Amino acid sequence: MRFFVSALVSFLALANNVFAKSGTGDSVLVVIDPSLKKEDYSKFFGGLEERGYQLTFRGPRDAHPPVEQYGIPGFSHVILFTPETKSYASDITPQSLVGLLSENTNLLVTLSTKQTPLSSLSAEFSLIPPPPGTPLISHHPARSEPATVIPIPVSESPLLTPGTSPVWFSGVPHAFGNSPYLVPILRATSESFAADSLDDSGADALVDASEKAGEGLWAGSHLGLVTGFQTLKNSRVVFAGGVEMFSDEYANKALPDGTPSGNEKFVKDITAWAFRETLALRIDNTTHHRAGEEVPPETYTTNDQIVYTAHISAYDPKTSSWKPYSGITDMQLEFTMLDPHIRIALPPVAGEPGKYQVQFRAPDRHGVFKFVVDWRRKGYPLLQTSTTVPVVPPRHDQYPRFLSAAWPYYAGAISTSVGFFLFSALWLAGDVEGKKKKGLKTE
Repeated sequence: MRFFVSALVSFLALANNVFAKSGTGDSVLVVIDPSLKKEDYSKFFGGLEERGYQLTFRGPRDAHPPVEQYGIPGFSHVILFTPETKSYASDITPQSLVGLLSENTNLLVTLSTKQTPLSSLSAEFSLIPPPPGTPLISHHPARSEPATVIPIPVSESPLLTPGTSPVWFSGVPHAFGNSPYLVPILRATSESFAADSLDDSGADALVDASEKAGEGLWAGSHLGLVTGFQTLKNSRVVFAGGVEMFSDEYANKALPDGTPSGNEKFVKDITAWAFRETLALRIDNTTHHRAGEEVPPETYTTNDQIVYTAHISAYDPKTSSWKPYSGITDMQLEFTMLDPHIRIALPPVAGEPGKYQVQFRAPDRHGVFKFVVDWRRKGYPLLQTSTTVPVVPPRHDQYPRFLSAAWPYYAGAISTSVGFFLFSALWLAGDVEGKKKKGLKTE
Protein backbone atom coordinates (compact mmCIF):
# COMPACT_ATOMS: atom_id res chain seq x y z
CA MET A 1 0.00 0.00 0.00
CA ARG A 2 2.82 2.39 0.87
CA PHE A 3 4.51 1.62 -2.44
CA PHE A 4 1.26 2.36 -4.30
CA VAL A 5 0.84 5.72 -2.55
CA SER A 6 4.47 6.64 -3.25
CA ALA A 7 4.07 5.74 -6.94
CA LEU A 8 0.85 7.75 -7.14
CA VAL A 9 2.51 10.81 -5.61
CA SER A 10 5.40 10.51 -8.08
CA PHE A 11 2.98 10.20 -11.00
CA LEU A 12 0.99 13.26 -9.93
CA ALA A 13 4.19 15.27 -9.51
CA LEU A 14 5.31 14.25 -13.01
CA ALA A 15 1.93 15.10 -14.48
CA ASN A 16 2.05 18.48 -12.79
CA ASN A 17 5.37 19.26 -14.49
CA VAL A 18 4.14 18.50 -18.01
CA PHE A 19 2.26 21.79 -18.46
CA ALA A 20 3.98 23.77 -15.73
CA LYS A 21 4.48 27.50 -15.59
CA SER A 22 7.75 26.79 -13.82
CA GLY A 23 10.47 24.50 -15.08
CA THR A 24 9.87 22.23 -12.07
CA GLY A 25 6.11 22.48 -11.42
CA ASP A 26 3.32 24.84 -10.38
CA SER A 27 2.31 23.63 -6.91
CA VAL A 28 3.21 26.11 -4.15
CA LEU A 29 2.86 25.62 -0.40
CA VAL A 30 2.53 28.91 1.48
CA VAL A 31 3.35 28.62 5.18
CA ILE A 32 1.99 31.84 6.67
CA ASP A 33 2.19 33.10 10.22
CA PRO A 34 -1.18 33.42 12.02
CA SER A 35 -0.35 37.06 12.78
CA LEU A 36 -0.34 37.85 9.05
CA LYS A 37 -3.45 38.25 6.91
CA LYS A 38 -3.56 36.86 3.39
CA GLU A 39 -5.60 39.90 2.34
CA ASP A 40 -2.62 42.15 3.08
CA TYR A 41 -0.62 40.28 0.41
CA SER A 42 -3.36 39.90 -2.19
CA LYS A 43 -1.31 41.41 -5.03
CA PHE A 44 1.57 39.02 -4.43
CA PHE A 45 -0.54 35.89 -4.08
CA GLY A 46 -2.93 36.99 -6.82
CA GLY A 47 -0.01 37.60 -9.15
CA LEU A 48 1.25 34.05 -8.57
CA GLU A 49 -2.20 32.60 -9.31
CA GLU A 50 -2.54 34.70 -12.46
CA ARG A 51 0.76 33.26 -13.67
CA GLY A 52 -0.62 29.75 -13.26
CA TYR A 53 0.65 28.70 -9.84
CA GLN A 54 -1.57 26.64 -7.54
CA LEU A 55 -1.30 27.97 -3.98
CA THR A 56 -1.99 25.91 -0.85
CA PHE A 57 -1.98 27.67 2.53
CA ARG A 58 -1.22 26.25 5.97
CA GLY A 59 -0.02 27.49 9.33
CA PRO A 60 3.52 26.86 10.59
CA ARG A 61 2.26 24.49 13.30
CA ASP A 62 -0.29 22.67 11.12
CA ALA A 63 0.45 19.09 10.14
CA HIS A 64 -1.48 19.10 6.87
CA PRO A 65 -0.87 19.29 4.07
CA PRO A 66 2.59 17.80 4.67
CA VAL A 67 5.59 19.34 2.99
CA GLU A 68 6.99 15.89 2.28
CA GLN A 69 5.40 12.44 2.32
CA TYR A 70 7.17 9.09 2.01
CA GLY A 71 10.36 10.91 1.15
CA ILE A 72 8.76 12.69 -1.81
CA PRO A 73 8.10 16.46 -1.75
CA GLY A 74 4.43 17.29 -2.01
CA PHE A 75 5.03 20.69 -3.61
CA SER A 76 7.34 22.15 -6.22
CA HIS A 77 7.91 25.35 -4.25
CA VAL A 78 7.57 26.46 -0.62
CA ILE A 79 7.03 30.03 0.61
CA LEU A 80 7.72 30.76 4.28
CA PHE A 81 6.00 33.93 5.48
CA THR A 82 6.73 33.21 9.14
CA PRO A 83 8.89 36.06 10.48
CA GLU A 84 7.60 35.74 14.05
CA THR A 85 7.31 31.95 14.33
CA LYS A 86 9.75 30.21 16.66
CA SER A 87 8.29 26.68 16.55
CA TYR A 88 7.03 24.68 13.58
CA ALA A 89 5.37 21.37 12.87
CA SER A 90 7.62 18.32 12.78
CA ASP A 91 7.89 18.37 8.98
CA ILE A 92 9.38 21.89 8.89
CA THR A 93 12.89 22.08 10.28
CA PRO A 94 16.07 23.63 8.92
CA GLN A 95 17.30 20.12 8.10
CA SER A 96 14.09 19.16 6.26
CA LEU A 97 14.13 22.41 4.27
CA VAL A 98 17.70 21.76 3.18
CA GLY A 99 16.59 18.26 2.19
CA LEU A 100 13.81 19.73 0.03
CA LEU A 101 16.40 21.57 -2.02
CA SER A 102 18.17 18.30 -2.74
CA GLU A 103 14.81 16.97 -3.99
CA ASN A 104 14.48 19.80 -6.54
CA THR A 105 12.07 21.92 -4.46
CA ASN A 106 12.61 25.69 -4.39
CA LEU A 107 12.22 27.96 -1.34
CA LEU A 108 11.30 31.58 -0.65
CA VAL A 109 12.15 32.49 2.95
CA THR A 110 11.43 35.74 4.81
CA LEU A 111 13.50 36.69 7.85
CA SER A 112 12.94 39.07 10.74
CA THR A 113 14.83 40.87 13.45
CA LYS A 114 13.99 38.10 15.92
CA GLN A 115 16.01 34.93 16.42
CA THR A 116 14.02 32.10 14.78
CA PRO A 117 14.80 28.71 13.24
CA LEU A 118 14.91 30.47 9.86
CA SER A 119 17.84 32.53 11.13
CA SER A 120 19.70 29.27 11.66
CA LEU A 121 18.62 28.13 8.21
CA SER A 122 20.12 31.23 6.59
CA ALA A 123 23.46 30.46 8.24
CA GLU A 124 23.47 27.11 6.41
CA PHE A 125 23.61 29.08 3.16
CA SER A 126 26.57 31.29 4.09
CA LEU A 127 24.46 34.26 5.21
CA ILE A 128 25.46 35.99 8.43
CA PRO A 129 22.54 37.62 10.29
CA PRO A 130 23.18 40.55 12.64
CA PRO A 131 22.44 40.36 16.38
CA PRO A 132 18.72 39.99 17.19
CA GLY A 133 16.73 43.18 17.37
CA THR A 134 18.87 45.19 14.95
CA PRO A 135 16.77 46.26 11.94
CA LEU A 136 18.13 48.22 9.01
CA ILE A 137 17.97 51.99 9.60
CA SER A 138 18.55 54.91 7.26
CA HIS A 139 17.73 58.61 7.43
CA HIS A 140 18.29 59.20 3.71
CA PRO A 141 16.52 60.29 1.64
CA ALA A 142 14.36 62.68 3.63
CA ARG A 143 10.83 61.26 3.99
CA SER A 144 7.88 61.13 6.33
CA GLU A 145 8.16 57.37 6.95
CA PRO A 146 10.03 55.92 9.95
CA ALA A 147 13.78 55.41 9.64
CA THR A 148 13.22 51.63 9.39
CA VAL A 149 11.08 51.98 6.23
CA ILE A 150 13.66 52.64 3.51
CA PRO A 151 13.45 53.09 -0.29
CA ILE A 152 16.18 50.90 -1.77
CA PRO A 153 17.46 51.44 -5.35
CA VAL A 154 17.42 48.29 -7.47
CA SER A 155 20.73 47.56 -9.18
CA GLU A 156 20.99 45.88 -12.57
CA SER A 157 20.83 42.10 -12.52
CA PRO A 158 20.10 39.46 -15.16
CA LEU A 159 17.22 38.14 -13.07
CA LEU A 160 15.50 41.54 -12.63
CA THR A 161 13.55 43.66 -15.11
CA PRO A 162 15.75 46.55 -16.31
CA GLY A 163 14.68 49.95 -15.03
CA THR A 164 12.85 48.69 -11.93
CA SER A 165 11.99 51.55 -9.58
CA PRO A 166 13.31 51.60 -5.99
CA VAL A 167 11.50 49.31 -3.58
CA TRP A 168 10.34 49.88 -0.03
CA PHE A 169 12.10 47.69 2.50
CA SER A 170 11.69 47.13 6.21
CA GLY A 171 13.51 44.34 7.96
CA VAL A 172 16.88 42.89 8.76
CA PRO A 173 20.05 42.87 6.62
CA HIS A 174 22.67 40.15 6.41
CA ALA A 175 26.34 39.85 5.60
CA PHE A 176 27.79 37.44 3.05
CA GLY A 177 29.96 34.43 3.69
CA ASN A 178 32.46 33.08 1.18
CA SER A 179 30.13 30.70 -0.70
CA PRO A 180 30.42 31.09 -4.49
CA TYR A 181 26.78 30.03 -4.92
CA LEU A 182 25.31 33.17 -3.36
CA VAL A 183 23.44 35.48 -5.75
CA PRO A 184 23.09 39.02 -4.31
CA ILE A 185 19.83 40.54 -5.56
CA LEU A 186 19.20 43.62 -3.41
CA ARG A 187 21.81 45.42 -1.30
CA ALA A 188 21.50 48.04 1.41
CA THR A 189 22.28 51.67 0.66
CA SER A 190 25.63 53.14 1.69
CA GLU A 191 23.94 55.43 4.26
CA SER A 192 22.08 52.61 6.03
CA PHE A 193 23.15 50.64 9.09
CA ALA A 194 21.79 48.00 11.45
CA ALA A 195 21.22 49.10 15.02
CA ASP A 196 19.07 48.28 18.01
CA SER A 197 17.86 51.87 18.43
CA LEU A 198 16.54 54.67 16.24
CA ASP A 199 18.81 57.08 18.06
CA ASP A 200 21.42 58.67 15.80
CA SER A 201 24.23 58.32 18.31
CA GLY A 202 27.10 56.38 16.84
CA ALA A 203 25.63 56.26 13.33
CA ASP A 204 28.39 58.37 11.75
CA ALA A 205 31.07 56.25 13.36
CA LEU A 206 29.43 53.11 11.98
CA VAL A 207 29.31 54.45 8.44
CA ASP A 208 32.90 55.74 8.56
CA ALA A 209 34.18 52.45 9.88
CA SER A 210 32.19 50.54 7.26
CA GLU A 211 33.77 52.57 4.47
CA LYS A 212 37.17 51.54 5.88
CA ALA A 213 36.10 47.88 5.72
CA GLY A 214 35.83 47.54 9.46
CA GLU A 215 35.12 43.98 10.50
CA GLY A 216 31.93 43.21 12.37
CA LEU A 217 30.23 46.54 11.63
CA TRP A 218 26.73 46.33 10.18
CA ALA A 219 26.63 49.29 7.81
CA GLY A 220 26.99 50.20 4.18
CA SER A 221 26.20 48.71 0.80
CA HIS A 222 28.10 45.48 1.44
CA LEU A 223 25.05 44.27 3.41
CA GLY A 224 22.45 42.19 1.61
CA LEU A 225 18.68 42.55 1.89
CA VAL A 226 17.47 39.97 -0.63
CA THR A 227 19.86 37.18 -1.61
CA GLY A 228 19.50 34.02 -3.66
CA PHE A 229 21.35 30.75 -3.41
CA GLN A 230 21.59 28.11 -6.13
CA THR A 231 22.58 24.55 -5.29
CA LEU A 232 24.63 22.18 -7.39
CA LYS A 233 21.35 20.54 -8.43
CA ASN A 234 20.14 23.96 -9.62
CA SER A 235 17.37 24.21 -7.03
CA ARG A 236 17.03 27.75 -5.69
CA VAL A 237 16.29 29.53 -2.43
CA VAL A 238 15.74 33.26 -1.85
CA PHE A 239 16.14 34.92 1.54
CA ALA A 240 14.33 38.24 1.99
CA GLY A 241 15.10 40.38 5.03
CA GLY A 242 11.44 41.36 5.59
CA VAL A 243 7.99 40.11 4.69
CA GLU A 244 6.59 43.66 4.43
CA MET A 245 8.15 44.21 1.00
CA PHE A 246 5.67 41.65 -0.40
CA SER A 247 2.65 43.48 1.06
CA ASP A 248 0.00 45.49 -0.75
CA GLU A 249 0.89 48.48 1.41
CA TYR A 250 4.42 48.69 0.07
CA ALA A 251 3.29 47.91 -3.48
CA ASN A 252 0.86 50.85 -3.39
CA LYS A 253 3.11 53.25 -1.43
CA ALA A 254 4.59 56.03 -3.51
CA LEU A 255 8.30 56.81 -3.32
CA PRO A 256 9.53 60.06 -1.73
CA ASP A 257 9.62 61.70 -5.18
CA GLY A 258 6.00 60.72 -5.83
CA THR A 259 6.64 57.93 -8.36
CA PRO A 260 5.20 54.43 -7.86
CA SER A 261 7.39 51.92 -6.05
CA GLY A 262 8.85 48.90 -7.81
CA ASN A 263 7.82 46.38 -5.13
CA GLU A 264 5.21 44.59 -7.21
CA LYS A 265 7.53 44.13 -10.18
CA PHE A 266 10.51 43.29 -7.95
CA VAL A 267 8.79 40.50 -5.99
CA LYS A 268 7.45 39.08 -9.26
CA ASP A 269 10.98 38.91 -10.66
CA ILE A 270 12.52 37.25 -7.60
CA THR A 271 9.75 34.62 -7.39
CA ALA A 272 10.11 33.93 -11.11
CA TRP A 273 13.81 33.32 -10.56
CA ALA A 274 13.36 31.35 -7.34
CA PHE A 275 10.73 29.08 -8.95
CA ARG A 276 12.93 28.58 -12.03
CA GLU A 277 10.48 30.35 -14.28
CA THR A 278 13.28 32.54 -15.65
CA LEU A 279 17.01 31.93 -16.27
CA ALA A 280 16.36 28.19 -16.42
CA LEU A 281 18.84 26.47 -18.76
CA ARG A 282 19.86 22.88 -19.36
CA ILE A 283 22.16 20.81 -21.58
CA ASP A 284 19.94 18.51 -23.63
CA ASN A 285 22.70 16.36 -25.14
CA THR A 286 26.30 16.33 -26.31
CA THR A 287 27.99 14.53 -29.21
CA HIS A 288 31.56 14.10 -30.44
CA HIS A 289 33.13 12.53 -33.52
CA ARG A 290 36.05 12.84 -35.91
CA ALA A 291 35.89 15.55 -38.54
CA GLY A 292 34.19 14.17 -41.65
CA GLU A 293 32.40 11.44 -39.70
CA GLU A 294 29.10 11.27 -37.84
CA VAL A 295 29.41 8.37 -35.41
CA PRO A 296 31.59 8.72 -32.29
CA PRO A 297 34.51 6.26 -32.42
CA GLU A 298 35.47 3.88 -29.66
CA THR A 299 38.89 5.51 -29.46
CA TYR A 300 40.55 8.60 -30.82
CA THR A 301 44.10 8.70 -32.19
CA THR A 302 46.58 11.40 -31.29
CA ASN A 303 46.36 14.43 -33.57
CA ASP A 304 42.85 13.53 -34.75
CA GLN A 305 40.56 16.42 -35.69
CA ILE A 306 37.66 16.19 -33.22
CA VAL A 307 34.25 17.89 -33.47
CA TYR A 308 32.34 18.45 -30.20
CA THR A 309 28.70 19.60 -30.14
CA ALA A 310 26.37 20.58 -27.28
CA HIS A 311 22.67 21.40 -27.48
CA ILE A 312 21.30 23.82 -24.85
CA SER A 313 17.71 24.86 -24.21
CA ALA A 314 15.96 27.42 -22.00
CA TYR A 315 12.58 27.15 -20.31
CA ASP A 316 9.88 29.36 -21.84
CA PRO A 317 7.16 30.10 -19.26
CA LYS A 318 4.82 31.46 -21.96
CA THR A 319 4.56 28.09 -23.68
CA SER A 320 5.58 25.91 -20.71
CA SER A 321 8.20 24.22 -22.85
CA TRP A 322 11.95 24.05 -23.36
CA LYS A 323 13.25 25.87 -26.43
CA PRO A 324 16.73 26.00 -28.03
CA TYR A 325 18.86 28.77 -26.55
CA SER A 326 21.88 30.39 -28.22
CA GLY A 327 22.45 33.32 -25.85
CA ILE A 328 25.65 32.05 -24.21
CA THR A 329 28.76 33.63 -25.70
CA ASP A 330 31.42 32.74 -23.11
CA MET A 331 31.15 28.96 -22.80
CA GLN A 332 34.35 26.92 -22.93
CA LEU A 333 35.22 23.29 -23.58
CA GLU A 334 38.10 21.55 -21.83
CA PHE A 335 39.80 18.41 -23.10
CA THR A 336 41.43 17.26 -19.93
CA MET A 337 43.50 14.45 -18.45
CA LEU A 338 43.97 15.42 -14.79
CA ASP A 339 44.80 18.92 -16.05
CA PRO A 340 43.29 20.58 -19.13
CA HIS A 341 45.41 19.90 -22.19
CA ILE A 342 43.11 22.00 -24.37
CA ARG A 343 40.77 24.81 -23.33
CA ILE A 344 38.84 26.32 -26.21
CA ALA A 345 35.75 28.47 -26.73
CA LEU A 346 32.50 26.63 -27.44
CA PRO A 347 30.53 29.19 -29.47
CA PRO A 348 26.92 28.97 -30.73
CA VAL A 349 26.46 27.94 -34.35
CA ALA A 350 24.93 30.68 -36.47
CA GLY A 351 21.56 29.73 -37.93
CA GLU A 352 21.12 26.67 -35.71
CA PRO A 353 19.41 27.66 -32.42
CA GLY A 354 20.66 25.90 -29.32
CA LYS A 355 23.65 24.30 -31.05
CA TYR A 356 27.21 24.96 -29.82
CA GLN A 357 30.11 23.41 -31.72
CA VAL A 358 33.90 23.51 -31.94
CA GLN A 359 36.60 21.57 -33.80
CA PHE A 360 40.08 21.01 -32.40
CA ARG A 361 43.09 18.73 -32.79
CA ALA A 362 43.65 16.03 -30.19
CA PRO A 363 46.94 16.48 -28.31
CA ASP A 364 49.97 14.39 -29.22
CA ARG A 365 49.62 12.38 -26.03
CA HIS A 366 47.72 9.19 -25.39
CA GLY A 367 45.64 8.44 -22.28
CA VAL A 368 42.12 8.70 -20.90
CA PHE A 369 40.70 12.16 -21.59
CA LYS A 370 37.45 13.93 -20.79
CA PHE A 371 35.32 16.44 -22.63
CA VAL A 372 34.33 18.86 -19.83
CA VAL A 373 31.85 21.74 -19.96
CA ASP A 374 31.58 23.63 -16.67
CA TRP A 375 29.72 26.94 -17.09
CA ARG A 376 28.99 28.90 -13.89
CA ARG A 377 27.52 32.38 -13.79
CA LYS A 378 25.73 34.30 -11.03
CA GLY A 379 21.98 33.85 -11.34
CA TYR A 380 22.21 31.19 -14.03
CA PRO A 381 21.98 27.43 -13.52
CA LEU A 382 25.11 25.34 -13.48
CA LEU A 383 25.69 23.78 -16.89
CA GLN A 384 28.03 20.86 -16.40
CA THR A 385 28.72 17.74 -18.40
CA SER A 386 31.61 15.31 -18.72
CA THR A 387 32.31 12.57 -21.29
CA THR A 388 35.26 10.18 -21.05
CA VAL A 389 37.11 9.04 -24.18
CA PRO A 390 40.43 7.18 -24.73
CA VAL A 391 43.15 8.62 -26.95
CA VAL A 392 45.62 6.05 -28.32
CA PRO A 393 48.84 6.32 -30.37
CA PRO A 394 48.67 5.36 -34.08
CA ARG A 395 48.87 1.68 -34.97
CA HIS A 396 51.92 0.36 -36.78
CA ASP A 397 50.19 0.72 -40.16
CA GLN A 398 48.94 4.24 -39.42
CA TYR A 399 52.30 5.95 -39.24
CA PRO A 400 53.27 7.90 -42.40
CA ARG A 401 55.94 6.28 -44.49
CA PHE A 402 57.79 9.52 -45.04
CA LEU A 403 57.89 12.63 -42.88
CA SER A 404 58.47 15.99 -44.54
CA ALA A 405 60.48 17.17 -41.57
CA ALA A 406 62.87 14.24 -41.98
CA TRP A 407 63.89 14.94 -45.59
CA PRO A 408 67.37 16.19 -44.53
CA TYR A 409 67.97 12.82 -42.87
CA TYR A 410 66.60 10.99 -45.89
CA ALA A 411 68.89 13.02 -48.18
CA GLY A 412 71.88 12.30 -45.94
CA ALA A 413 71.20 8.56 -45.94
CA ILE A 414 70.63 8.47 -49.70
CA SER A 415 73.73 10.52 -50.47
CA THR A 416 75.83 8.31 -48.18
CA SER A 417 74.52 5.20 -49.91
CA VAL A 418 75.12 6.63 -53.38
CA GLY A 419 78.62 7.78 -52.41
CA PHE A 420 79.44 4.37 -50.97
CA PHE A 421 78.18 2.68 -54.16
CA LEU A 422 80.23 4.98 -56.42
CA PHE A 423 83.32 4.58 -54.26
CA SER A 424 82.99 0.79 -54.33
CA ALA A 425 82.41 0.75 -58.08
CA LEU A 426 85.41 3.00 -58.79
CA TRP A 427 87.64 1.08 -56.42
CA LEU A 428 86.75 -2.27 -57.91
CA ALA A 429 87.03 -1.00 -61.46
CA GLY A 430 90.40 0.55 -60.72
CA ASP A 431 91.71 -2.71 -59.19
CA VAL A 432 90.74 -4.77 -62.26
CA GLU A 433 92.42 -2.29 -64.63
CA GLY A 434 95.64 -2.42 -62.58
CA LYS A 435 95.75 -6.20 -62.79
CA LYS A 436 95.38 -6.07 -66.57
CA LYS A 437 98.37 -3.68 -66.92
CA LYS A 438 100.52 -5.90 -64.69
CA GLY A 439 99.67 -8.93 -66.75
CA LEU A 440 100.79 -7.24 -69.95
CA LYS A 441 104.22 -6.32 -68.56
CA THR A 442 105.01 -9.90 -67.51
CA GLU A 443 104.64 -11.10 -71.04
